[in-house]
Amino acid sequence: MRALFGSLLAASALIAIFAGGEVFAALVAVLAFAAAREWHRLVSGPHYALPALATCVAMGVAVLWAVLSPASLWPVWCLVTGSVTAAGLARMTGVPPLWNGVGALYVGVPALSLTDLRVNAAHGIAAVLLVFFTVWIADTGALAAGRFIGGPRLVPRLSPNKTWAGLLAGTLLPVAIIVPLIGLWGGWVWEAVLVVLALALAGHAGDLFESWVKRQMGRKDSGGLIPGHGGVLDRLDSTLFAAPLGALLVFAFGLDPLCGGHP
Repeated sequence: MRALFGSLLAASALIAIFAGGEVFAALVAVLAFAAAREWHRLVSGPHYALPALATCVAMGVAVLWAVLSPASLWPVWCLVTGSVTAAGLARMTGVPPLWNGVGALYVGVPALSLTDLRVNAAHGIAAVLLVFFTVWIADTGALAAGRFIGGPRLVPRLSPNKTWAGLLAGTLLPVAIIVPLIGLWGGWVWEAVLVVLALALAGHAGDLFESWVKRQMGRKDSGGLIPGHGGVLDRLDSTLFAAPLGALLVFAFGLDPLCGGHP
């Protein structure tokens, strides 16, 4: 079940990436809405509707603005406004304002990052694929090594199933698969190694962060929408940290996602 639904989600993402920036942005927005709903329900219990609405409106406007107006900073201010509004509404309804305020940034910044990478980056398709394939391979390698090798636990208090072997495999496997491809295309190998390592480690950090939040809230899963995976947040937790790093590398440091290669 996990493999089936994971494959369906990956196929949907790939189709959307190649279908165009608008289609991909629409998919990102839908997943972000589902993830935000889970986040607010996780941190607020049954009284999550108003903060979740503020977060979803802010993210929807930010993603749409990024598509219609490239290189604008207004989408970022939309997310900040949504964060403040969600915190205020949470305070009014008697649920934690800080946790609810974080939602628009925790989910919205990655959604905006992915949209900007696909729509506004010079090699948008390659940039998004680099983030996605690094995270997918890292997650698969960590899961396989954790199950078949086992060994000492990484952070038992956060997640009893995560192991040091899983972390090592989940960090090195993307390098072993992606970097040779970039090298075959004529890219700079050492730059590719550093970029893939950074994205993989960011993904692991995102996974651990969500595990920490769930432990704080006394929950095992963020939801049950995706059979075999739990909730949308459980499926996207690694991407939520890797995507902003990818956008930072591309837009702030001028990274070529193919590291100078040409397929």
